Amino acid sequence: MNKLCVLFALVFFFQVSAQEKPNPETLEIGAKAIDFNLKGVDGKMYSLDYFSDAKVLAIVFSAPHCPTAQAYEDRLIDMQSNFGAKGLQIVKINPNYPEAVCLEEMGYSDMGDTFDDMVLRAKDKGYNFPFLYDGDTEETSIAYGPVATPHAFVFDENRTLRYVGRIDDNEKIGAAEQHDMRNAIEALLAGKEVAVKQTKTFGCSVKWKWKGNWRDKLDADWAKKEVPLEDLSVEGLKELMRNDSDKLRLINVWATWCGPCVAEFDELVDTYRMYMGRDFEMITISTDRMDKKAKVQEFLQEKQAAINNNYIFTSEKRDDLLNNFDPKWQGAIPHTVLVEPGGKIVYRSSGGLNFRELRKAIVENRMIGRYY
Repeated sequence: MNKLCVLFALVFFFQVSAQEKPNPETLEIGAKAIDFNLKGVDGKMYSLDYFSDAKVLAIVFSAPHCPTAQAYEDRLIDMQSNFGAKGLQIVKINPNYPEAVCLEEMGYSDMGDTFDDMVLRAKDKGYNFPFLYDGDTEETSIAYGPVATPHAFVFDENRTLRYVGRIDDNEKIGAAEQHDMRNAIEALLAGKEVAVKQTKTFGCSVKWKWKGNWRDKLDADWAKKEVPLEDLSVEGLKELMRNDSDKLRLINVWATWCGPCVAEFDELVDTYRMYMGRDFEMITISTDRMDKKAKVQEFLQEKQAAINNNYIFTSEKRDDLLNNFDPKWQGAIPHTVLVEPGGKIVYRSSGGLNFRELRKAIVENRMIGRYY
């Protein structure tokens, strides 16, 4: 293994095998667009020929989970709306291998980077351009060489690369001063030379397939974490519901004998791992009898529930739980609520979670958000 590979391994904290490679080279100004055959979120297959009528073709490598990419979605939609009739065609390509995206990297999104996630994100935002998937083979992405998401490649009518780099100089919505991608598009549509041909880009690193070992390492480390379980009194429950913290609090009421509770627990833990780096905390409350505490602990350990805290409710009077938890709760479990500081319940679900809905409620809460 050469020194470059050793350095790469140190940076990403995992061993690079002989088959793995460093990041590919980025396509250079003056190069011709490289053909592809990729599936879009509409189920169609797309190649360069599909866009042969476009005077300007802008290929943007982007991914659903990335906060920087999400911050630029509306700007891309606006560019396609403003310049589409003049000959612009924007195409987004997801370069990420979904299994290389760690749960801990999804804290600014309600989803990862699978094809199904792409379909949902495109529908949510109303994309007016194709969104193509390259996550399985990454052949197209390797050929173009994006270094981050988003990364823009703007080609002229002859499909010669005339601009490559950032979309603009500030991901914060409304704060950009240098609109590099838009300027390049306007110049090409007007038959002029592009003034700024290349810029550095900023965003989430591309999750190449050979980076999957990093997720495996994080999963293995997570499995070793200590899993808490404490007793919870009625007064303790009242305190939890007041939420005197400065974080958005998710509370899940469950039991080992409850089928839906057991079925959703893995995804519940995954949800915590997604948002644990944000102003967010998760708590579970078991309604099992106290003489089943060992069984509860065993279950939590098996599910690797190393969250902020797990409790078992000490009172055998169900009214003590029903009357001091969510006022709108009728008693069915699992029951989950999101509680803002001060005790305001902003989301509730009984009888089984829709995790897409829950994660969207978390990330779009005023305390969390999709952007930096």
